[in-house]
Amino acid sequence: MRIRSVVIGAILLTALASAPAMASTASSPQCVPSRLNRSALLPGTGLAVAPLPDSYDASPYTQISMLGAPASAIRGVRVSGSQSGSHAGRLRGYSQGDGASFVPTRPFSSGETVTVRGSATVAAHAHPFAYHFVVAHEDNQIYSASVAGSQRDYKEMQHFHSAPSLQPPVTVVTARAPQATPADIFATPYAGPGPSGPMILDAAGNLVWFHPLASNVEATNLQVQQLGGAPVLTWWQGAILVQGFGQGEEIIDNAAYQQIGRVHAGNGLKADLHDFHITGQGTALLTVFNPIACNLGGYGGSTGASVTDGIVQEVDLETGLVRREWHSLDHIPPSYSYSYAGNASGQWPYDYFHVNSIDQLANGTTLLSSRNTSALYELNTLTGQVLVRIGGKHSTVRLAGGAATAYQHDATVLANGTISVFDNGGVPKVHSQSRALILAVDTQHRTDTVVAQYLHSAPLSSGSQGSMQVLEGGNVFVGWGPEAFFTEYSAQGQLLFDAHMHGAYQSYRAFRFAWAGEPHGAPAIATSAGLGKAPVTVYASWNGDTQAASWQVLAGPSAQQLTPVAGAPRTGFETAIATPTAQHYVAVQALSASGVVLGTSPTIHG
Repeated sequence: MRIRSVVIGAILLTALASAPAMASTASSPQCVPSRLNRSALLPGTGLAVAPLPDSYDASPYTQISMLGAPASAIRGVRVSGSQSGSHAGRLRGYSQGDGASFVPTRPFSSGETVTVRGSATVAAHAHPFAYHFVVAHEDNQIYSASVAGSQRDYKEMQHFHSAPSLQPPVTVVTARAPQATPADIFATPYAGPGPSGPMILDAAGNLVWFHPLASNVEATNLQVQQLGGAPVLTWWQGAILVQGFGQGEEIIDNAAYQQIGRVHAGNGLKADLHDFHITGQGTALLTVFNPIACNLGGYGGSTGASVTDGIVQEVDLETGLVRREWHSLDHIPPSYSYSYAGNASGQWPYDYFHVNSIDQLANGTTLLSSRNTSALYELNTLTGQVLVRIGGKHSTVRLAGGAATAYQHDATVLANGTISVFDNGGVPKVHSQSRALILAVDTQHRTDTVVAQYLHSAPLSSGSQGSMQVLEGGNVFVGWGPEAFFTEYSAQGQLLFDAHMHGAYQSYRAFRFAWAGEPHGAPAIATSAGLGKAPVTVYASWNGDTQAASWQVLAGPSAQQLTPVAGAPRTGFETAIATPTAQHYVAVQALSASGVVLGTSPTIHG
């Protein structure tokens, strides 16, 4: 089955409506608590806990997260399930020194009530606590299916003599003004005829680096982030499910393109593809989509259906422990959704929320974007409680003309307090075309107004995915998701750069970052003909290098007798260099702008 329109950003409603409902002999359990949006803070203790007290959506493999006091101040933790009985476990502290997780030695039973007891020492006094939560029935009918690519088209992919295995998409630059930002472009092509994988292009659209992934493995969200004071590459990779989300892991590479980290979701769950941020506190924020059994009779659905719970986790990078876990079902009711619950089933759970971006701020708040409620949510980071709803069915701010978003992505709070967001406008179609927006939200006066709007000159309608990045200096870079365009505008809206990938390719997001890559491997080399004949064209490339300015060809009668015979300025990813004389052994050297040798290829002969 070919799947292109059921894409990353959403489960298309047409696909959900056509999916047959699964018959059920019994009603699914309750999944929405009777009291929504309660605080994660336990009274008198200073501890914010997860799972949330009185919630119905905990994983059977959950740990008990307690954030807000040193591990030494948390005493006598006892955990018991109504079916599984007492649970032994270990209290493990977070590397930040501000909390701990009780990690049970065995999982809980689905549907049981778990009671947690203990005490927290505050100001030299022990404060006892006790609370409970219910373990969800996980939906095990979800299956993964790779996003099917288009028919293999040789012309949609780039091909290199020296690196034949790469085959990245052809990228065409149609506009480039001098005022465009001279930074590299970061994308993750997929759904085309070639392999998926993280990809970097230079400012002119030439390939810098491509990391092709195995069949049925996709990549999204390639970014430059900081880890331990050094720039790193991060991206998600895994399986994209036809239901509209991902199950995989987050990858961290250093500047030499060596993998230095793999970040997994905790509590027995898998990382979703939508967002991932490394914080300055040694933690990571990531999204998780978790389908669970749920009685949807009160929301227009079946009593024996399933719902996809939108989860945000903060994970301690050193220990892998879950410090925080926020669930949409605990705070936002399914009635707020614009999705249709009528045909939800186990195989096609009700994706009512669909969290697709996280922005945790230093002021103690977090901004979330929910595609399927067409709303942004400002949370109290510590308590998890929703403070402000921006847009959607029950907005707590008044939207000025043009400020309403529809199925939006990538909401970010800018330095001046405004919010950038990619407004998809569908699917189903609400706006005539997708757009990038800057919004001013005044929480005191409860208003939301448009500061700036950016539209593609050839109207694009992105039914899913997409990103908006405000660059240093004020320019705006927009990734158009399934339309596979990358566009840069001045702050005033002047088009400065426009490019697109050929054919069927898509890229969930696209960014510009300054990047200095120093690959640990050697440059690659190939020749056009047998080395014993003249003339010979030598092809040189170095996947991921950003420093080389020119190439030098070394040749000779043996591998030990090589001397320079030709050279050429670097031209794009692969440089062709004509050599005037026949030689049996050849190598290439990458040279810096000052002539320093940066790397030498293997010597080839023929």
